[in-house]
Amino acid sequence: MLSLPIIYNQKQSGAATEGSVIKGRSIVVDIGKTHSKVSLWSDAGEMISRKQRANDPQPASPRRFPTLDVHGIDAWLIESMRDFAADGRVARIVPVGHGAAAALIRGGSLYVEPMDYEVEVSAAERAEYEAHRDPFAMTGSPALPRGLNLGIQLHLLEKVLGPLPDDVLIVTWPQYWAWRFSGVASSEVTSFGCHSDLWSPAEHSFSRLAVARGWASLAAPVTRASESLGPITPEFADVTGLDGDCQVLCGLHDSNAALLAARGYAEIADNDATVLSTGTWFVAMRTVAADVEVDIEKLEESRDCLVNVDADARPTPSARFMGGREAELAGGAELFPLTDNCKPHELIAGLQSLVERGVRAVPSFVRGVGPYPDATGFWRNKPGGPVSLRAATGLYLALLADAALDLIGSRERLLVEGRFAEDVVFVRALATLRPDQRIFATNAQNDVAYGALRLVDRDLAPPSDLLEVEPLNVLLHDYAADWRAASRRAQAAGNAAAGNDPVQPAIH
Repeated sequence: MLSLPIIYNQKQSGAATEGSVIKGRSIVVDIGKTHSKVSLWSDAGEMISRKQRANDPQPASPRRFPTLDVHGIDAWLIESMRDFAADGRVARIVPVGHGAAAALIRGGSLYVEPMDYEVEVSAAERAEYEAHRDPFAMTGSPALPRGLNLGIQLHLLEKVLGPLPDDVLIVTWPQYWAWRFSGVASSEVTSFGCHSDLWSPAEHSFSRLAVARGWASLAAPVTRASESLGPITPEFADVTGLDGDCQVLCGLHDSNAALLAARGYAEIADNDATVLSTGTWFVAMRTVAADVEVDIEKLEESRDCLVNVDADARPTPSARFMGGREAELAGGAELFPLTDNCKPHELIAGLQSLVERGVRAVPSFVRGVGPYPDATGFWRNKPGGPVSLRAATGLYLALLADAALDLIGSRERLLVEGRFAEDVVFVRALATLRPDQRIFATNAQNDVAYGALRLVDRDLAPPSDLLEVEPLNVLLHDYAADWRAASRRAQAAGNAAAGNDPVQPAIH
């Protein structure tokens, strides 16, 4: 076997760890694809302050490839943490970050700016890379467009930079920030296990591709998400005003933080349940019973199913689509958030009429991902008014989510978290489409942070109660069946039928 067995790095330095009682305030750093968030929490798990910033990724020109907004985020974090430090002592920092991202560090500094996963990949480069990929059944990573497989980013970097030096360290994205704060390089399985091509979930080890290309040997030591890497560096203490003994946890992937948060609710816990994390990406992650073995081969690779790895290194069947981007392209960016300037009853009131008129969006407005990746999105009978358009867009997202959830056999309980948990049409339509499943919604702002804090204390009480979602008083069975038939036709054809509204059919 070519894979390397997982050996956890041990960097424990006296900080609070999994299962302990939180002592002292915590900062949670949440670096998403679209937004960066940082929040300050009391030792009782209550949010004290929260800041948010839109990321500004840099285009390829004049750079060699598009890059993440690493320097802008860094400056903003220092300023934000300076404000938090002025408010009182902080005991620890817990970093969280989006997937399909990593940084290369060498000699105590960035070797190259992190690549943005929306990088363009030529057909020749993709063919060269995919000739060496492991089968889906080994990695649980589907072949994804652009740079959404982390392995192809490393492949492209070597095409641009040449072979990576032996003293370069590959750190996954949340752990880049942990290194920035602590000076200790680490990597972690929830990010390597996030459609990277670099991890074998069933074997708990690096993939054959990662070993053969030498990337496994360059990976920073694999560390448990809950481990402390040590205190912040003197330099970081100086620029932020944080106490020098402020500890830095290794941290984890953002969707996995949402999953860990969901398991803190009694209604979810260790039951057969699915968490649908919503934002730029909608990621459905199903927790199966402890005695159930995940059969990767039963998942549909071609429909954006994958296997994530949770904070305990357990394989987690998942499905996803770019829901936030779908909503922007289908309904217009000005819709956000979907509940702004519209009262819930106004959005609900016109749904029956929309259904009866056959108003529907058909996927996919973002090509290459999701349950219908080859289809080109279009509207049929697109509504003109903003209220109707918002309602129809929320219904469209519910139909997409319903299809994705079926792909992973989601049953019993479903928890919707993230900013779309506040979209009344989306969550209630989803409850209507899935009558045999109990649907819950939770706070749209803080569940990723709560999951991060559960790395410190697994017994930490949830910040709020779950709300069970009531189905709509709207008949959706026939409408959903027609939508699925139209979606299958669009998928099979690879193009929208002639005469429908034109759309932008690519990731933007």
